[in-house]
Amino acid sequence: MNRRAVVGLMLGLAACGSSTGAGRDAGAESGTNWISSLRPEVVEGACVVDDGGVVDFLRSIGCGSDFAALASEPIDSTLPGARSTKVVLDTARDNAVYFQNSVIYQIHYAFASTHLSGNSLPIVSSLSEFNTTEYFSPDRRFILGAVTYYEGPKVWALELSPYDTASAEMIQTLYEAVRAKTFFGNALAFHPTSQAILAVAAKLPATVSVVTTDELYAGIEYQPLSLGSAIGQLHFVTAAELDTTDLSYQDLVVLDQAPNDISVVQGMMTETFQTPLSHLNVLARNRKTPNMGLKNAMTNQTLRAFEGKLVELTVTAESWSVREATQAEAEAFWAAHRPDPVTLPALDLSVTELRDIEDVTPDPTDGGSLRDAIKNAVLAFGGKAAQYSIIARTPNVPVKKAFAVPVFYYNQFMRQNRFYERIDGLLTDPTFATDATARKTALATLRADMLYAPMDEAFQARLKAKLAEVLPGEAKVRFRTSTNSEDLDGFPCAGCYESHTGHTDDWNDVLLAIKQAFGSAWLFRTFEERSYYGVAHASVGMALLVHSNFPNEEANGVAITANPFDAQGLDPAFYVNVQYGGDNEVVHPASGITSDQMLYYYTQPNQPLVYIAHSNVIASTAMVLTTKQLYQLGTALAAIHQRFSYAYGPASGASGWYAMDVEFKFDNQADQAKPATLYVKQARPYPKVTSQ
Repeated sequence: MNRRAVVGLMLGLAACGSSTGAGRDAGAESGTNWISSLRPEVVEGACVVDDGGVVDFLRSIGCGSDFAALASEPIDSTLPGARSTKVVLDTARDNAVYFQNSVIYQIHYAFASTHLSGNSLPIVSSLSEFNTTEYFSPDRRFILGAVTYYEGPKVWALELSPYDTASAEMIQTLYEAVRAKTFFGNALAFHPTSQAILAVAAKLPATVSVVTTDELYAGIEYQPLSLGSAIGQLHFVTAAELDTTDLSYQDLVVLDQAPNDISVVQGMMTETFQTPLSHLNVLARNRKTPNMGLKNAMTNQTLRAFEGKLVELTVTAESWSVREATQAEAEAFWAAHRPDPVTLPALDLSVTELRDIEDVTPDPTDGGSLRDAIKNAVLAFGGKAAQYSIIARTPNVPVKKAFAVPVFYYNQFMRQNRFYERIDGLLTDPTFATDATARKTALATLRADMLYAPMDEAFQARLKAKLAEVLPGEAKVRFRTSTNSEDLDGFPCAGCYESHTGHTDDWNDVLLAIKQAFGSAWLFRTFEERSYYGVAHASVGMALLVHSNFPNEEANGVAITANPFDAQGLDPAFYVNVQYGGDNEVVHPASGITSDQMLYYYTQPNQPLVYIAHSNVIASTAMVLTTKQLYQLGTALAAIHQRFSYAYGPASGASGWYAMDVEFKFDNQADQAKPATLYVKQARPYPKVTSQ
């Protein structure tokens, strides 16, 4: 959205009329002449900047074009449809207020060190000292905040950084100063951005209006998740109907809620809002296809008018649009955006040892890289086991004791039962190639037949011995799929394969769990995903990561080791999505179920929390994790982020935004007298977040 469009959204304001322009050169001067020329009293409609003008800062915001000249998308864009400008109150200059151009100066320090340092003013020292004093010290020189306009609920909000320790008196001082210097002052509300600031806000006088995050979310109709444009045929489908609905990569889908799974499509939208780590959104981000939430999408008249037609859907950080497209446009788009074929490296079938997890991915030697060590381990043990091996040796990251079954035994099972020959026959069958329903039926029959196929006796003997050695006495054992065709550059294939649990007192149940895991390589959605990416189906190899099952964990969740709403790394935090109890899903929850979603500022003093949503399966005043548990999780996330940086992040020489996607549980191991403690289940690279 351009700045002219922003003005049109400002609470239905009338045009600001003519104004005196102030170019950037004027604002960039040391300040005295230009600042003193501003009117001391703000009158609505008294613009300083012409529409489209550029300034470094303003001392007042007289109309919409003034705000547009300063505003940018907030660093933290957890709430969609927002524009924001940072504000600085300088106590060394009689509480003078400065609204900075937040495109030019993305952080407070950049502005203060440029415009409020020297020339009879105290010197603004280093960034580290500025951050230490100006957000945390009670004797700070500056009171720092931001003014944000939220388009959905149409709210003007004054906000502090989530970790700011400003007192109620400081907040009131800043609020009153901003209110006096802005045309929207009478509508201004203070928005607490963390639990800690919410507690301070309770001490504010009644003259300071307060709006909560929940209240802001209640007024939002649109949720952008994976940005971009795509062309496809528009279909309306409920999540429950997906099992009986055949979709193709040429379709765009409107859904009532996020499903557990979906085959490759050009783009998606759901009536219910999703979490950034929902399975649906991870798929969309990996596929680089648009994804959004839109209240009442299934009955939206604009969308329904295009049902069954070819359309172009565009999802941006602030708005969405749809238009009818031609067949020629569609075919050109599909051809241009079809991913390059992915060739998997040859499997390492020389490894037959059932290996302790700590030994799967050895530390690199002789100048080798951690990334190469992981790649080599994947050839025999798959991605999940290769990366679990690293976290199993990382201090402060608790994991289940485990071992890995190499891909050799999947390959052996497929060869001995002649399943590869059967698959070759399917791939040359014209009906299988052209009829999605026939393809789905044939793959389901293949998986069913795999369940009744015999498994090598020598392998069974080795597996029994390894279970007795590593997991003695465990009643349930989890066999987790670990393949060479997931978490790859160009083919992440998130959620392509299914893990299963076997009861060790029934050996046939153990074998069934393994066969079910092997069979998940031939799920319809998984097959379609590989086909779309040009992956040779027979080149897939499946290893198994084996550990004890979590019978009834107290909490389960997913986390990102960086702030996914902050592509520039200026607002570092962990994103955590966690739910109470083991029966409540996190990445694809049941309809109407919400989880705790938060930004956890682990590296900041007082480690503040910014809640995006709360779990509705526990008391409204409760948190899924205790403060102690959250700290334990943060410590593990920090360790994982640092360790894998040598494979995927800055320590490996990579540039740009970097994070790991982490799955975790809190479990007391069926001993109710013990507090639930952390276990990390998985860590894999999270798709890069880029500035929009």
